[in-house]
Amino acid sequence: SPRAPQGVFEAGVPVLGICYGEMTMCEQLGGKVEGGHTREFGRAEITVEKASPLLAGLAPVGGDETVWMSHGDKIVAIPEGFDVVASSSGSPYAVIADESRRFYGVQFHPEVMHTPRGHQMLKNFTHGIAGLKGDWTMAAYRDDKIAQIREQVGSAKVICGLSGGVDSSVAAVLIHEAIGDQLTCVFVDTGLLRKDEATQVTTLFREYYNIPLVHVDASKEFLGELAGQADPETKRKTIGRVFIEVFDREANKIEGAEFLAQGTLYPDVIESVSSSSGKAHVIKSHHNVGGLPDYMKLKLVEPLRELFKDEVRALGRELGLTDAFVGRHPFPGPGLAIRIPGEITPDAVDTLQQADAIYLEEIRNAGLYDDIWQAFAVLLPVKTVGVMGDARTYEK
Repeated sequence: SPRAPQGVFEAGVPVLGICYGEMTMCEQLGGKVEGGHTREFGRAEITVEKASPLLAGLAPVGGDETVWMSHGDKIVAIPEGFDVVASSSGSPYAVIADESRRFYGVQFHPEVMHTPRGHQMLKNFTHGIAGLKGDWTMAAYRDDKIAQIREQVGSAKVICGLSGGVDSSVAAVLIHEAIGDQLTCVFVDTGLLRKDEATQVTTLFREYYNIPLVHVDASKEFLGELAGQADPETKRKTIGRVFIEVFDREANKIEGAEFLAQGTLYPDVIESVSSSSGKAHVIKSHHNVGGLPDYMKLKLVEPLRELFKDEVRALGRELGLTDAFVGRHPFPGPGLAIRIPGEITPDAVDTLQQADAIYLEEIRNAGLYDDIWQAFAVLLPVKTVGVMGDARTYEK
């Protein structure tokens, strides 16, 4: 099992172990962890047994806090110097602390919304125990990244694979602010985008931001390659392969390009590290292009790789992108292809584009769009009875 570098516990700094982090901290410092017979997953109530700065401003001793558990193994003995701060019916060591060394562990996930006051726990650790000030701003991040991009790229040219989504768009605007027309964006229209999205993207980047943009309408190429394919993983791989072929073809037309810009986020980095162990099951291939062929010899520029999605949205606003754009719901790389189970046809794509547009329009009209994390239509390969023109109809 993975372990934290031992130096973490020898550096004389506060440490907070979350879930597996608490387990490995216990094991590395002399405690004991065993495989559990049952998993503890979901909402749980922990009871505070001892006052601690980690739980300052939360439930008093004897009171309860709602948290979110997700673990299978269990701690059966804590290291010397640690005390139990809180427990639950399934986790006797739900919160532990060695106050003298400022080592803390929680068996639940304070970072998720299902732990209502988890944010306060994290703030107690970062601001109270660790003494951090929290003076980091997105404006400072923007300025730092602009300087880093200029230093990394120099006078070389950069290609950005623009999907039209929030991540690649924010990356493109940031890089353009750093190096201007050394950047060329390549927008591959797969024919699987949302209704009118290709027009919106080209208008935004060419007319509003004046960023050099190559728009490639490869919709016939994608739909032709997808014809007759129904397996979802096969469709994903086909889309990825064709995208690389089209992108490679267009990139070769840009002379002197040395760098490829990608909208990689921190969760992508985490996923890549986790899957590199070879122990993760392939649930579905990653939406991102992942990596272009080695023969392209392009070096990567990834200015967003330290950010989470909400931070990317904040950076977009800092760069002047509208709330309507940066607040758009996530959209997968393969586009509508994964929202059409079974074979992809031009008629199916057209139907889904229109249905999706109507659905989202109604959500916006109701004032609910920004309150919903993700909403979309799916075209199922199932016929049903309906009414059209006062007559019975039976179709998808």
